[in-house]
Amino acid sequence: MRPGILGGVLSGVLDLLLPQSCAGCGGAGAGLCEGCLGAMAATPAARTPRPRPAGLPECWAAASYEGGVRRAVVAYKERGATALAGALGTLLAYAVLTAVTRTGLAGGALTLVPVPSARRSLRSRGHDPVGRLATLAARDLRALGLPAGVWPALGQSRRVADQAGLSRAQRAANLDGALRLSPAARTRPAGPVLVVDDIVTTGATLAEAARALRAAGTDVALAVTVAATRRRS
Repeated sequence: MRPGILGGVLSGVLDLLLPQSCAGCGGAGAGLCEGCLGAMAATPAARTPRPRPAGLPECWAAASYEGGVRRAVVAYKERGATALAGALGTLLAYAVLTAVTRTGLAGGALTLVPVPSARRSLRSRGHDPVGRLATLAARDLRALGLPAGVWPALGQSRRVADQAGLSRAQRAANLDGALRLSPAARTRPAGPVLVVDDIVTTGATLAEAARALRAAGTDVALAVTVAATRRRS
């Protein structure tokens, strides 16, 4: 799927679902303006945080967490703009497709494992943002002929503090041992497993998710997100 094709898919979805204003910049027009859509449809790439947390798989993201991408993710995740889920799910699918193609994992069934939200976040938001994106991304991948499914394998083993404002070291300590295999995750997938999230900053969350899966005997091939922050050391 080339960026131009992705742009067409996103534009069609957003024209149907969004109010008559740009989700990225607030300008006039349904969906996203040309500039914001261009940013969202940026070529996916390997964007592994540096320094790389221990245990973090190679990390891919659809775009940098800035501009229209950042505004769209914040609107979806924090402000209840759930109509953006389809567009962001397509971005995630595009990143997964690019990652597995370039790393040689394409060709077999893929399993997407969403990073779980804290219970209090689920209550306050009224939906599971990452779980929904994973489901929509898997649907888009299947439509492209790539077998893909979602395995909601992870749950929280304890409460964690809000990550906002924490340093790299504080994030790692906050999340250490915070995830576990969910009791409901009975059937382990046979193909490559990819951990997915909306944003990667330091990589601490994705590293903890990968650790919890490995501890339960499941290897993790890649981590994939919608966006990656440009974080200064």
